[in-house]
Amino acid sequence: MDRFGGTPIPTGSATGGAGPVVFRERFLQGEPVVAGVRTPILNSWQRCLSLGLSPDQSDLPFQEDFDPDDRIIRAATPVLDRLQALFSGSAMNISVADANGTVLLRRFGEASLARSLPAIQRVPGFVFAEQVAGTNGIGLALMERRLIRVYGAEHFAERSQASACRALPVRDPLSGHIEGVLCFGYPRSAEDLALAGVIHRAAEAIERRLLDQSSRRERALLLAYLDSAAKTSEGLHHRVGVDELGLELRPRDRAILREKGAELISGAQRAAVDVSLPGGRSVTLVSRPMTSASGVEGGVEGIAIEAVVAGPAPHGRRVPGQADESPVSPTEPAAALGDSPFGAVPARPVFTARTPGTTRTPVRLPDGVAAEAAAGGDGVPAAGADHVTDDHSGSPIAARGLVLLGEPHVGTYAVAARRRLELLSEASTRIGTTLDVRRTAEELAETVVPDLADFVTIDLPEAVLRGEESAAPHSDLRRTVVHGIRDDGPFLPVGDQVGFGPTAPQLRCLTSGQAVLEPDLRAAADWIAHGPERPEGLPADVHSLIAAPLLARGVVLGVASFYRAQGSAPFGDDDRSLAQELATRAALSIDNARRYTRERAMVLALQRSLLPRGAPDQDAVEVAHRYLPAEHDVGGDWYDVIPLSGTRIGLLVGDVVGHGMLSAATMGRLRTAARSFAELDFPPDEVLTHLDNLTVRLDREDPDTGGSGIIGATCLYVIYDPTTQQCTMARAGHPPPALVHPDGAVSFPDLPAGPPLGLGGFPFEAADVHVPEGSQLVLYTDGLIEDRHRDVDVVLGQLRTTLAHPERTPDETCRAVLETVAPAHPYDDIALLVARTRQLDPQRIATWNLPADPALVSEVRTEAVRQLAEWGLDEAAFAAELVLSELVTNAIRHGSGPIGVRLLRDRALICEVSDTSSTAPHLRRAASTDEGGRGLFLVAQLAQGWGARYTAEGKVIWAEFGLGGV
Repeated sequence: MDRFGGTPIPTGSATGGAGPVVFRERFLQGEPVVAGVRTPILNSWQRCLSLGLSPDQSDLPFQEDFDPDDRIIRAATPVLDRLQALFSGSAMNISVADANGTVLLRRFGEASLARSLPAIQRVPGFVFAEQVAGTNGIGLALMERRLIRVYGAEHFAERSQASACRALPVRDPLSGHIEGVLCFGYPRSAEDLALAGVIHRAAEAIERRLLDQSSRRERALLLAYLDSAAKTSEGLHHRVGVDELGLELRPRDRAILREKGAELISGAQRAAVDVSLPGGRSVTLVSRPMTSASGVEGGVEGIAIEAVVAGPAPHGRRVPGQADESPVSPTEPAAALGDSPFGAVPARPVFTARTPGTTRTPVRLPDGVAAEAAAGGDGVPAAGADHVTDDHSGSPIAARGLVLLGEPHVGTYAVAARRRLELLSEASTRIGTTLDVRRTAEELAETVVPDLADFVTIDLPEAVLRGEESAAPHSDLRRTVVHGIRDDGPFLPVGDQVGFGPTAPQLRCLTSGQAVLEPDLRAAADWIAHGPERPEGLPADVHSLIAAPLLARGVVLGVASFYRAQGSAPFGDDDRSLAQELATRAALSIDNARRYTRERAMVLALQRSLLPRGAPDQDAVEVAHRYLPAEHDVGGDWYDVIPLSGTRIGLLVGDVVGHGMLSAATMGRLRTAARSFAELDFPPDEVLTHLDNLTVRLDREDPDTGGSGIIGATCLYVIYDPTTQQCTMARAGHPPPALVHPDGAVSFPDLPAGPPLGLGGFPFEAADVHVPEGSQLVLYTDGLIEDRHRDVDVVLGQLRTTLAHPERTPDETCRAVLETVAPAHPYDDIALLVARTRQLDPQRIATWNLPADPALVSEVRTEAVRQLAEWGLDEAAFAAELVLSELVTNAIRHGSGPIGVRLLRDRALICEVSDTSSTAPHLRRAASTDEGGRGLFLVAQLAQGWGARYTAEGKVIWAEFGLGGV
């Protein structure tokens, strides 16, 4: 037993110790953890992953502008002060958050504790909603709508692993709606069962103070309802708040019930009606007339609207000493709660009707409420205090939950105002979740149907859809969204161009910048007849319209048209104001999406302009390539195909770190440099060394980086020689290529990894791989295989399976890889390059090896001319003979070792002379008195191109001639 009168929970239990850590790690690795994790925690983890949350994230949204005089703050402040005194000297962290998860108040048992905690755990204003903070007490209590305990590794975020907490929703006693959350946070070692009793009584104290902020008339009506419910003999359990009935109502469901309840209040009589909800569900609403005690303003006449549910009474709040998921025990004595600044909870039977064959079960009321209720005072029980049970499980008992309580003709306006506020609140969370113009417009339509309108059409200029500003928004509108309660509305389909007549409300609203209301469309037949909709016009049941302009930052983005059909009341001025506000909020989100679309299009255009436009003319490989940008940004991935001397081909893929314009621009600079280094016939490892030096220099010279080394890239460079079917490869921190053999076997060559570009000072190493003719080389960037939601090894297995089809063309392989291996919503961009290797026919190759003897030059010339004649290249023989003679003579005079001569007949005629010297010749202008120095000048004049490349044995001088002659 500890100071709270409870029993500590063993840390080695199913809810603590090493168990949750293991289960959590398994879950994050994608393994099934059905057993061993409580259902609410597991469901919350799954929601966190689906939202893309990361366990190691540390930042939370911060709200600076919350109202310090909010009603939940006024109600909770004295209670938290008493809690701080109760937990004085302990490591307790007490907080109150609003219904959106924003922490409004904090108190600490030990004042010094606040100074040692990070800001998110001590400063009000941080948002702990589950969708941004992951699994935690406040967020999960709002999702589960009941008492929640989260212990240690049950938290989703790494920062909370050493903590435990209990959190309980605080409800408005009049409506039963959640106004906020009371949360106790403490070290795992301080876990105690008695904390449940303390948090229950504290929440009830806050709820009583919330009730005190209501008017005397409201409290009087609620007391009258409770008194009449206590005296009823209808065999029903009465509860404050429809949420207590376990109907799992969504915001739209509750709005429908409140709207129908407002109509019943206005009727001012006893009535019952079945209300149909989406999904085929139905709820019965009953109106109960009543009169308050005469001591309150001479008595208040009002109507209570209840939702009736048949079956066993649902579970309510739990009492201390029970597990969080167990039902309430009505027989536990109040003394078990221990001492508390909130007092004991007296047991008195209320709300509970008696029917034959059943027994009455007591339900507790908060302190002092019973006496006030008996005297006709203002005290009332907290919303959803507890539940009642039936001793006869075979006898179902119906339950009533209070939906609305108000005076005739007054409740209607209050509910309508509440509905508008809730719709605006819902719009703030539902509209603008993406940076897609069309999707944002669809979110506006989905938000207002059916709560505000029955049908919605949204028309945007074509330029806005492309991310630009429209020069003529009144004339180039295009139907973007059609949404309604049914799909047979006679509206122009999505994609059609829309033209409004001069008297159309849509054109008037675009001109004035204000929403236009047409409450009765039957009086507006003229513009309908000349409107843009289908020739048959609007159906008879569509009777009311609001046209609202979509204006943001002075830019006209389009128009939204809201329609109501038969069964809905005509639009009024309040509806017009609401539609205007919704359209304005949506317009800001649409404009953000438009600006993002424009910027993304610009970066994507830059990216594509820096990539190769097509494949070069060459016969070494059959090649295909793809570039797939990321879903929400553009990165710095690139590829290149570079023809090299000696019929060789260079294949290159790279990836610049980061996204956006800077990455795309850096990619262009690196690709240009890589191509230049490759065309100088550097081997792959030297090309990477030069790129590494360039990247370091770019980072050093960039004033925005301050030399901190933020520019980086990875790269893979492959040289394929079709005369030997040999590949030389080197990589800098890049995934290795996939090699598809002619028999369908797929392998990933084990290449030296090498460091990423930009680190500087590290060597790169090349490797040689034999590639048979008909093989496929598949080069890709990490965006293809790396994804936060997928295991790399699993993806590589999918890639291996997809590539095991050697009969496919490179283009077909590209398409198959992107369809089956690439993520559906790529977080990073993807570059893919597929090359099927070919072999140069040995009949097109002629080679001679000779010692360094000048006397043999004439013999080589004779053999070369004979070979050219066999190939039918007599027209090129003269120039080739002269160039070959000069190159062989230079090799004998200035080189060393044996001389190698090779002729290659491809798209051009290539003459190559090799020796073992590493000294390369260079072109110079000879003076008129010089005896030599004109040989290379002659070569440059006769050949289409010439150059030198180094090999492991020495160098090769080559010259290339067109096959059509010189």
